[in-house]
Amino acid sequence: MRMRFTAKAGRGMVALTVAAGLAVGATACSGGGGDDKKPQNSASASQGNGSQPSAQEGQSEEPLAEVKGPSGLLLQLTSAERDAGGFITVNGALKNDSGTEVVVPSALSGNETEIINNGLSLGGATLVDSKSKKRYYVLRDTEGRPLTTTGFSTLKAGESIDVFLQFPSPPADTTDVSFQLPLFPSAVIKVSG
Repeated sequence: MRMRFTAKAGRGMVALTVAAGLAVGATACSGGGGDDKKPQNSASASQGNGSQPSAQEGQSEEPLAEVKGPSGLLLQLTSAERDAGGFITVNGALKNDSGTEVVVPSALSGNETEIINNGLSLGGATLVDSKSKKRYYVLRDTEGRPLTTTGFSTLKAGESIDVFLQFPSPPADTTDVSFQLPLFPSAVIKVSG
């Protein structure tokens, strides 16, 4: 089930998302520290090719979910945190678990023209809240770029990249959602925060 908005409401949602991202980005920049101390759910990390959030301390712990995709690709989801700005940031790692270089399938970007036009990404991912019977798509900025890791096309044997995805937040009482990415099996993950 896809949520539809009028053009005016859609622009309002995009403006709200961008404003929240700018506020989080401004807060992250005002700390005076280096990039090593970025908040783990910074919305400002979505800009640029191959942008990725900083490494998280919790990534050495047991992942929330681990799903195997085509050609030896392995997706480990390490956190799903609710942000005060009204979105959820899912963090993890995409790894080539095969013995040869893998071309990352374009299907991971989904089939929406606006996202495809912005290059390879994880823009095809969704969160499903079965309790509220709603599906949430990856957020986008005002230029249609998905708020997720972008700019990768191949992974060498054994190579792993940190990934993030941002979604609208389900209601506060929803703690379990199903994470879905084309070509991968779905996985239930717990939302914190």
